[in-house]
Amino acid sequence: MRCLITGGAGFIGSHLADHLLALGHEVVVLDDLSTGSLSNLDGRVRFVYGSVCDSDVVDSCMAGVDAIYHLAAAVGVFTILRKTLSSLHTNLHGTQTMLEAARRYEVPILVTSTSEVYGKNTADRLSEDDDRIIGSPLVNRWSYAEAKALDETLTHLYAQEYGVSGVIVRLFNTVGPRQSPNYGMVIPRFVEQALANEPITVFGDGQQVRSFIHVLDVVPALVALMNDRGAHGTVYNLGNSEEISIADLAQRVIAATGSRSTVIKVPYDEAYGPGYEDMLRRIPDCSRARERIGFRPRYSLDDIIASLIADRARTSAFANTVQVG
Repeated sequence: MRCLITGGAGFIGSHLADHLLALGHEVVVLDDLSTGSLSNLDGRVRFVYGSVCDSDVVDSCMAGVDAIYHLAAAVGVFTILRKTLSSLHTNLHGTQTMLEAARRYEVPILVTSTSEVYGKNTADRLSEDDDRIIGSPLVNRWSYAEAKALDETLTHLYAQEYGVSGVIVRLFNTVGPRQSPNYGMVIPRFVEQALANEPITVFGDGQQVRSFIHVLDVVPALVALMNDRGAHGTVYNLGNSEEISIADLAQRVIAATGSRSTVIKVPYDEAYGPGYEDMLRRIPDCSRARERIGFRPRYSLDDIIASLIADRARTSAFANTVQVG
């Protein structure tokens, strides 16, 4: 098969590209490199520089494509808060452009959504049919959740009205090598701070409860859901049920790195600006994916932290080699 991955030079997209190549598929990557990097890509990938909002560029990628994995999006809390309008444009118009391509070329599409769509719902385990509880539309923090929810609606309607074969995946805090700490991702940020023996900054009171899943557990599930046409037409949570508070996560990272870091708590207003809202708990129920494709995460939180520590060490060693060279 020939597979198109939008956002394929990014963290998750590049791991998906590696997985598809290992399965013997051809891979085309469309990315504007706003958060991705060419260094993430295997040399066998055909890379196209451009935006998912540009229909002409998208058309140039579609020759012979058998499947579209739409991962391109403006990501990270800091990105959403600092570039809210452009993030909305990318997340909404980009998805519609890709759905139009899927319709015109009659190609199945997987659209990645996010646990953010659940908003303030703090159910013990969030299932795909649970209600969304979203804050004011005038609070920028919720614009990402709104855009991704509309992406899901668009995917559903393109299936209903145009017969597009599509599946939606809601990702819960995917973590692993190649993930940058620059956009608000908590474990990469904690690991970077700990390895530098700098204070680990916990935003809020640290009692927020989250779960984290390794990217290498996510990408095979994406492919399995794409390949299972019986899975198309609905939405699946992909995450891990192993939960931890952010305060305890900071201590776990300190222990894993042997760091001399201390933990300091930073009020939300100071970290993100006035009016920021968060939720106390967000843990997935992945029963639907487990029943459909046998989805069961293999990597524990300790495995995830260790993989980021090792990745950071490799990155630092490479940077030092380049500087010396």
